[in-house]
Amino acid sequence: MKTSDFNFDLPEELLAEHPSEHRDEARLMVLDRKTQTIEHKTFKDVVDYFDEKDLFIFNNTKVFPARLYGNKEKTGAKIEVFLLRELDKETRVWDVLVDPARKIRIGNKLFFTEDESLVAEVIDNTTSRGRTLRFLFDGSYEEFRTKLKELGETPLPKYIKRDVEPEDAERYQTIYAKVEGAVAAPTAGLHFSRHLMKRLEIKGIDFAEVTLHVGLGTFNPIEVEDLSKHKMESEEIIIDEKNAEIINKAVQENRKVCAVGTTTMRAIETSVSSNRKISAFNGWTNKFIYPPHDFGVANTMITNFHTPKSTLMMMIAAFAGKDFLMQAYEEAVREKYKFYSYGDAMLIL
Repeated sequence: MKTSDFNFDLPEELLAEHPSEHRDEARLMVLDRKTQTIEHKTFKDVVDYFDEKDLFIFNNTKVFPARLYGNKEKTGAKIEVFLLRELDKETRVWDVLVDPARKIRIGNKLFFTEDESLVAEVIDNTTSRGRTLRFLFDGSYEEFRTKLKELGETPLPKYIKRDVEPEDAERYQTIYAKVEGAVAAPTAGLHFSRHLMKRLEIKGIDFAEVTLHVGLGTFNPIEVEDLSKHKMESEEIIIDEKNAEIINKAVQENRKVCAVGTTTMRAIETSVSSNRKISAFNGWTNKFIYPPHDFGVANTMITNFHTPKSTLMMMIAAFAGKDFLMQAYEEAVREKYKFYSYGDAMLIL
């Protein structure tokens, strides 16, 4: 499989700048793999495709406000600092991206507050934009994290050209988000409202949760034509015994098992064994799923519409079938579905 096999024309106006007015009223395209048919619905209709004892698996990661703005010492130049991951809690060392990166060198200091209560020193270069920072803050760890939250901004994807608005803090977060650690939202889950969750519950549908802390690597463009040579960045996964059991029971009973989003799918595909059993897992994954791939757990999935040549689109092609997916994307463009993080949704049966 080649990267160029996943290209298509996506008009810029189809990239969603804002979420739908109500979470569960985004549009929903339903793909039936058996009949190779496509239906057009509203997201809340998802309830009609599932029965009692079917299972939804959600990624309960929580986005933290990862985008900060600091000023470089001496020049005062404004620098964007995007927090990627905490490397050491004790010494407050983080992996970050800086923009513009050209003049940010080892030894430079960045100031985030007028009173200099939060300062960071650059201690390493990791990639062209990547740096390792040590934060200098006079207070407890809890106070330090509170300060980061206070100063941080909702990390909307770069394709959204507008400023962050107050509603983004709530809407760029799933309603079931619990475990803080993601720098991007698991976007398929953004369409679930409290009302819809209640309706699913009343119908007797079961829920399981996994955690995959979404990193920016998910959105890294693929620089190689041969997919087998692409390396995914690692992301952290946590699946506990209780949720592994719920998932295994649904698989054993041949229920519909729906992975909500590509991140959920990566988590369960990382921890499934050859006999289709999920094991509890606490670690990292750099699994890259592209056609052909034999999925071991989920037999249905919900996802958003992804950008051309993205790793996310490749996973969906592996699940839906590449030709069927390309046909669906052509129709989505024709029907003016909204793409990407705040866009519309797809249910694949």
